[in-house]
Amino acid sequence: MPVTTQQLIKWKQAGRPIVTLTAWDYCYAQILDAAGADIILVGDSLAMVALGYSTTLPVTLDAMLHHTAAVCRGVKRALVVGDLPFLSYQESTSQAIHSAGRVLKETGAGAVKLEGGHGAVVETVARLTAIGIPVMGHVGLTPQSVHQLGYQQQGQTIQEAERIEQEAIALTAAGVFALVLEHIPTALAQKITTQLPIPTIGIGAGNFCDGQVLVTADLLGLSEKLPPFAKSYVNLRQIITQAVQDFTTEINNGQFPH
Repeated sequence: MPVTTQQLIKWKQAGRPIVTLTAWDYCYAQILDAAGADIILVGDSLAMVALGYSTTLPVTLDAMLHHTAAVCRGVKRALVVGDLPFLSYQESTSQAIHSAGRVLKETGAGAVKLEGGHGAVVETVARLTAIGIPVMGHVGLTPQSVHQLGYQQQGQTIQEAERIEQEAIALTAAGVFALVLEHIPTALAQKITTQLPIPTIGIGAGNFCDGQVLVTADLLGLSEKLPPFAKSYVNLRQIITQAVQDFTTEINNGQFPH
């Protein structure tokens, strides 16, 4: 059965961990879905891992729609969540509704994700959920704010921790069905997770979250450099390099085609 937002909340209540990974095309989506991922996030991290940008900021809504549609074509079970990229929802609530609506209408995704928990974002989330658009929230380290926050761990001071906690509570009240907690102290993530009725999905936030997410390029060892909280389970970069070198050698030696 396809994973739903309601199912995720039931899993939190039952203590069943939620597995989340990112995808940016049909091939990876098929593999992740068949392997048992519960949520497949078409994250704006594809700007870096698939498109070669140095940050997530340059990727456009049209590019996200293109990749999200490809991912949805490869998925049968997992809940597909499409990221709303930088400046596709911050200008106004009407812009956010239009952008989120396009994601659901044009790609087949089941939900959208947006970053931040300040007042304007909370109001946007409330409006989106009120008209039936499922929203996943994202607090802590928010990559779209890289020029303001950098990539360092967030929530290290009492004031920062209280702000992130209040953002999480406000987003939950506004109707998000799940919340990504990125690169915050484990104790803070645990406190937020315990308080909220919705699942938390951690990345660099310790092991007390209701689920975990990794960028699939990091998990597979495709990234040139890993963030400090990521883990590679295989070195595909090395395996692919060796395969290409072997192919080249066989061509040069006349061994291929046989």
